[in-house]
Amino acid sequence: MPLEAPLAPVAERVAHLNARYRHHAARAVLERALRDPAVGRIALVSSFGAESVVLLHLVSVIDRSTPVLFVDTQLLFPETLAYQAEVAARLGLSDVRTIRARPEAVAAHDPDGLLHRSDTDACCDLRKVVPLERALSGFDAWITGRKRFQGGQRAALDFFEAEGDRRIKVNPLAHWAPDDVQDYMVNNRLPRHPLVSRGYPSIGCAPCTTRVAPGEDPRAGRWRDRNKDECGIHFINGRVVRGPAAQGDAT
Repeated sequence: MPLEAPLAPVAERVAHLNARYRHHAARAVLERALRDPAVGRIALVSSFGAESVVLLHLVSVIDRSTPVLFVDTQLLFPETLAYQAEVAARLGLSDVRTIRARPEAVAAHDPDGLLHRSDTDACCDLRKVVPLERALSGFDAWITGRKRFQGGQRAALDFFEAEGDRRIKVNPLAHWAPDDVQDYMVNNRLPRHPLVSRGYPSIGCAPCTTRVAPGEDPRAGRWRDRNKDECGIHFINGRVVRGPAAQGDAT
């Protein structure tokens, strides 16, 4: 069999893909991302959180065998674990991969499971960033659910962006509004995460997620009263985000 031609540099491919698909709709962008050789080997990374089912459903309609990477920090709400199993089965996703920190790493750095109390960044790095980076090492691109309406740097989010010189990040829902997300869930009769109706519009690990009061920002319950608003799995110019990003750098 002939050897596959090496992929062009990430920045070059991102510029080409954005120019080619700039005016496409979310589903079309996702279809192209899953099939365009310029994207390469691709996986969907999903938290199975409040809005995750939209992108999971879109992927299931196009190709149910797409690898789905689910990071189980082992500090998640039981409801999230149950929801993950329910959604994967209902959508017929055939390649869901549960990613966890290596036991020896947890034993060495967080043996009592309380690292989140003293150093949330270190906890996220141990339980989420490092395991996901290891899982993504075999892929050229990954799909995210980020959207422009979430603000900060996302306000100018493109469908395709460079994660340094390592991988492409694909954001099919970049141009969606909040109503688009809710309408899609209603129109396709998709199951809701059980915690949403209990005041959790954004759901992370149980120790670091609280209910959100009416009128608060949906992410106000994430790391409440901590100098932090990102777990670190998203990168800016090849570096991990640590805590609240500088103006214009929020992910």
